[in-house]
Amino acid sequence: MENSFVKAMLPTEIKAIDELKAKLPEITKEALDTEEPYVLWNVPLDSTSTDERLNVLLCKFLRARELNVDNAATMLTNTLKWRKEFKTDDILDETFDQEVYGSLGYLHKHDREGRPVCYNLYGDIDQDKVFANPDTFIRWRVQLMEKGVRSIDLVKVDSMLQVHDYKGASMFGRSSNAKAATKEIIAIMQDNYPEYLSTKFFVNVPWWGSMIFQMVRPFLPEATVKKFVVCSSSEIFAGLTTLIDAENLPDRYLPVVATKEVQETPVQKVVVEEESQSVSGDKTSEPTAFSSKVQEDDKEEKEEVKEPDTSKVDVPTKDITESQLDIEVLPTGEPDEPLSSRKDEKKPANSID
Repeated sequence: MENSFVKAMLPTEIKAIDELKAKLPEITKEALDTEEPYVLWNVPLDSTSTDERLNVLLCKFLRARELNVDNAATMLTNTLKWRKEFKTDDILDETFDQEVYGSLGYLHKHDREGRPVCYNLYGDIDQDKVFANPDTFIRWRVQLMEKGVRSIDLVKVDSMLQVHDYKGASMFGRSSNAKAATKEIIAIMQDNYPEYLSTKFFVNVPWWGSMIFQMVRPFLPEATVKKFVVCSSSEIFAGLTTLIDAENLPDRYLPVVATKEVQETPVQKVVVEEESQSVSGDKTSEPTAFSSKVQEDDKEEKEEVKEPDTSKVDVPTKDITESQLDIEVLPTGEPDEPLSSRKDEKKPANSID
């Protein structure tokens, strides 16, 4: 089967992949003290391999380091070292308290392109229970990420969708354990899971959250903004169904009565970019960010909650990553894999991002 991701690669990327592939024996030797090919997310890191999935995987590390082969090699080496120390390969066998973590996050079906969708419920949570042991929360979150990444075949699908739900989120602070755990998750996802995010939906964002999003938007890279879709409570169904078929949504996001009127909720509330080519060559609409218009059904909440003093919000003085956006902007947020640090470069619209 032809790998459309490889077909879309630029000559400079192919050259960098060949150079990085030649370094694999020394990378595994330094990281794991062996030259035997290590299997990363179902792909053997074999320098002699003709498996095109390896090219796609290596390209993720290269793009995360602006195609600098030495820097990508260092990143991959450090990832392998971390996986050995963290015992990541065994994490799928671990079990966690379902009463605490069962409803906090889960994978549920796929979008129209076959990408797995991960739902994270960060609103009304019991911080004392969830973050009682920060290390346990971190291992649970890494397990969820591993499940998602390992379901990506790197042939038809190379990324995933995230849905972050803030229903019931408080505008007040997080516990010290929550801060410590989410800070560690930021580092883990940023350093070890490059280029795995396609689109991130922020749903049930409270009115004050939308206001803060507007404040930090100027400090977000444009490539990051294009991956974000922000939905108020009345926009969720219309927003999610721009990429996910209704039958593949969890019940909590379906209309109470799926009437024709509900089905035809105006999608223009969620700003959609002009059509671009997907990696497979099919046209797909890339939703973009920051529809922050406060809906009528948010008025009651606005009246009940005291408007925050935005003068006390720390407005960043430099670009922030999408991981930092979750944790620094929304009080109960927890980050996932960030956008890579590579600069935007001119390349085909159907290349991996």
